[in-house]
Amino acid sequence: MDAVDRKMLVELQLDGRMTNSQLSDKIGLSPSPCLRRLKQLEADGVITRYVALVDPDQLGLGVTAFVRVRLDQQDDRHLTIFEEAVAQFPEVMECYLMSGDADYQLRLIVENLKAFENFLRHKLTRIEGVSQLTTSFALRPVVYKTALPI
Repeated sequence: MDAVDRKMLVELQLDGRMTNSQLSDKIGLSPSPCLRRLKQLEADGVITRYVALVDPDQLGLGVTAFVRVRLDQQDDRHLTIFEEAVAQFPEVMECYLMSGDADYQLRLIVENLKAFENFLRHKLTRIEGVSQLTTSFALRPVVYKTALPI
């Protein structure tokens, strides 16, 4: 990956819907080589997909919760059970296997506190091996980025 590829990625992270012609103008490359490079970045798995970023407040999803999860055992079986279960929950926006005092950190988005309680009681605590949960609620976002630092 060279400087031109990196410039392409910076621009596409700002606007993934721009046309090839617009992209080629922004990076100073003619359209044919620009498209070739773009297709190569996609084929190489550098660009994995294109998405629309949606404002959660506009959909009534006003509560963001960060949940730290401890399992009673950290063997492969229990890790797999947990990871497969949370991958099925639409409320879970991110899930990370962690070092330190918790095994996982989740970022959830839900409508309200009642929806969060229902998620906790009927989904998260019912996963085999979950032993402890600690939750913090986001008051407001301060920094929110989707573009990687290139």
